[in-house]
Amino acid sequence: MASTHTEHTLAGSKAAAISNHVVRTMSEYTGRGPTKARTYLNDDVVTVVLQDTLTKGERSLVGDNLDDLVLTMRKAFQCTMRTDLVSGVEDILGRTVMAFMSDNHIAPDAAVEIFLLAPVTNGSHSHGARSAKPDRTG
Repeated sequence: MASTHTEHTLAGSKAAAISNHVVRTMSEYTGRGPTKARTYLNDDVVTVVLQDTLTKGERSLVGDNLDDLVLTMRKAFQCTMRTDLVSGVEDILGRTVMAFMSDNHIAPDAAVEIFLLAPVTNGSHSHGARSAKPDRTG
């Protein structure tokens, strides 16, 4: 079935909502959110690419060659933010997130958040928007 303009618009608005949610959540936890975010919706995978993520303090630590410390702190933040990030994506898409992965890079200053969605049980595919939420058990 060919994609319609409405499906692309819906997917675009959901992608923008996810980007905004991730930036807002990161800002709440770290005091500063990334300045660039782009979300890609591909069937059962949501990928959020972030740029300019480091705080002033983290950039200072990088300047003192403490990259590993910054990456360790970022990993801790992402573990702490996990519940809020996942619940926001689930609310926006109406789908269950079955796995969340996150990683950071220092130079260039970039990060990625990946959400693996549970398979759709009703057989419909509409670029991320699902009406049925799969069961989390099992």
